[in-house]
Parts: sequence; C-alpha cells; structure tokens
Amino acid sequence: MASTSVEVIRAKFEALKPVMNKRTRRLWAATEARAIGRGGITRVSQATGISPVTIRAGLSQLERPAEPEAAQATGGRVRRPGGGRKPLTHHDPGLLAALESLVEPLTRGDPRSPLRWTCKSTAKLAAELKAQGHAVSPRTINTLLAQLGYSLQSVRKAREGGKHPDRNAQFEHINAKAESFQKSGQPVVSVDTKKKELVGDFKDGGREWQPKGRPEGVRVHDFIDPKLGEAIPYGVYDLAANLGWVSVGVDHDAAEFAVATLRRWWEQLGSGMYPRAERLPVTADGGGSNGSRCRLWKLKLQEFADETGLRITVCHFPPGTSEWNEIEHRMFCHITQDWRGRPLVDLKCVVNLIGSTTTETGLEIRAELDEKRYPLGRVVTQREMDALSIKADEFHGEWNYTIRPRARNR
Repeated sequence: MASTSVEVIRAKFEALKPVMNKRTRRLWAATEARAIGRGGITRVSQATGISPVTIRAGLSQLERPAEPEAAQATGGRVRRPGGGRKPLTHHDPGLLAALESLVEPLTRGDPRSPLRWTCKSTAKLAAELKAQGHAVSPRTINTLLAQLGYSLQSVRKAREGGKHPDRNAQFEHINAKAESFQKSGQPVVSVDTKKKELVGDFKDGGREWQPKGRPEGVRVHDFIDPKLGEAIPYGVYDLAANLGWVSVGVDHDAAEFAVATLRRWWEQLGSGMYPRAERLPVTADGGGSNGSRCRLWKLKLQEFADETGLRITVCHFPPGTSEWNEIEHRMFCHITQDWRGRPLVDLKCVVNLIGSTTTETGLEIRAELDEKRYPLGRVVTQREMDALSIKADEFHGEWNYTIRPRARNR
C-alpha cells in the first residue's frame, strides 16, 4: 500500500511540477502529507525529493495562511524580501577589494603583487585569493569581475609615440608641394614597403568563398619555407593617375631595392606618362629602407637622378605617422583585401594577385618579380655623402630635400 501511495504521489508531483513555483510546491507537498496522516512527511519526501524540513514548513504555513492583502503587498514574490542565500560578498566584505587589487596591482593594489607579471586567469585569481583567506571559485571570479566592470579585452593600437611639434606643419608642407608639382604637370609618387609575406601554403587572414564544409587546407605551423622564402613587396603609387607599381623582392628590404623599384616604375610607366617631366617629387616614411636618415637611400637616389636627369624632391612623413602615407590607404590596403583568405603558394601567385587588384575608383597595379640580391651592410662613407648634389629645404631639411643630377647640374 505504501509503495503504491509513493508512486501515486510521484505521478501527481511530476504532472504539477511544471506549473508550480517554490511556494505552491511547498504547500502542495504539505497538503499531501497532511492527507496521508502518520508517516506522510516521509512518504511525500521519498516521492518528490522535497526536504522534510520544507514539508514541515509548509504544514506550519497551512495552519496560518497568509492574508490576500499581504500576498499582494509582496508583489507576487515567492520568498520574503531578503530571503535566499546571501551573496559571497555579504559574508566576505573585503573580497571585491582584494580581487581588484590583484587585477590592477599598480593603480588599486600592491605594485609587488604576485600576479603583476602573470596572465591573470580566473583560476590564478581564485588560487591567490584563497591563499589570502578568501574562499572563492573561478566561476564566482567571473561574476565578481563583471560586477566590477571588467571584461576580457585585447589591446588596441592607439598611441603613436611622441608627437612632433611640427607634425601638422609637415603635413601641410607635403600637401602644398604635391599640389604645386601636380599643377605644373610633374608626377608625384608615394613609396613604401608592404609587410613581408611567407610564400607557401600558409594561412592568410580573412575569408574567401569556398564550397560549404570544404575550406582550403594549409600548414599548421607558420615556419618559413627555406626553398620558397618570403615575398617583399615594395610599391610606387602615382597619386594623380591612381596607378601603382610593385616590385616583389626575394632578398632584403634594402635601400638599393627601394630605389631599384622606383627606377623600374620610371622605365616601365613614368617616363612614358610624363615625357616632359623635369622633377620627381617622392613622399616616403621617415624610417625603413627609404628613411630620412638612410645614407644608402640618398646615394642611390643620386645615381638615379644622374641617370635620368630628374631632380628628385623627397618629403618624409614625421615619425610615427606612416599610416598617413597615401600608398598605405590607397593601394596596399586593397592588395591585402584582394588576397584575403588565399594562401600565397608561390611567388608567381603573389605577383598575379597584386597585378589583378582593382577598385571601383579605377586603381590599376603593375607587378613584377625582382629576383636580384640586395645584400645588407653597405657602408656609405662621409666622402660619398659630401659628393652628393643635395639641397635641404629651409623647413626641416632633414625631412625635405632635393637631389639634383650631377651630370647636367640642374
């Protein structure tokens, strides 16, 4: 009989359970126990899993039912205001302060914090707090950090370094020079080196349309392939014509390679487009193979000027402002977008992808492979520097200068 009663109670409980809250469940169990009589509390507890203590509390509540007005005053609450388990911070008031001192030891805690130089995972934070006498789990750390206003974030590129006092003035100087030369029919080009790329079946950023569930397989590890090496794209961008030239090097991003690319652009495109050109204005970054302090860059430009008879006027961007170089956001960014998600399996692939890059604004790029070797470590002597026909501008001559051909002495 008892076994049958337990099964009946269990069946009734499972049928009503989805529509009952804690209060009604407690009162229903108490009602069933009272109807059974002696042993009812134990039998209902066995059938439903409800604690005998809870059933007894329900029996007491049945003896003194709440007034309707009182139920309305609670706004339909199941528990009394303040009921339920207290948060951990209630029992441990110093927990939040201890946690924040570990997350930001320099601003809110001890600069000598043991976690200052480590990855502050929730497991390590919990272990350190336990060592300080705070009983807390990694899962609770997540909740507490959210309460403190923390979230997982990556670093953001926002600092450009020291801002030169003449930074804006140099930008204005470059713009004025470019407009002046373009009005007189002279070409104005922007030059720079694009990021080196590993050649081979390596993962490339971005996504490309492929049959569903059949992504192109690439190598797991991005270690340089000694046979394929790296691709070093150096570009020349004609601002007025919206036309670019890229030499894909295989050796080093050296100053000699940079000027060789400029020479190729002039021979293949520039001289035909500007047959009457007498000057060649060039805008470049302040560092790298075409940096303002690079002696070899100036020496090779002098040789180029001597060969072509062009007066080459160079304007360098101030330190920390390479992203403002026209070639970066008018040519290189489109190359990157064009080959997104595609492994650069060989040098021919790199050249073809660059050469096929176009935009809605009419950008065209010619690309060519340069397999010549450009060794590093070439020392330019002071005697060679003194022999250059170079004239520094009155405004920041270290950034702005003109190299004149020595043969024609223009």
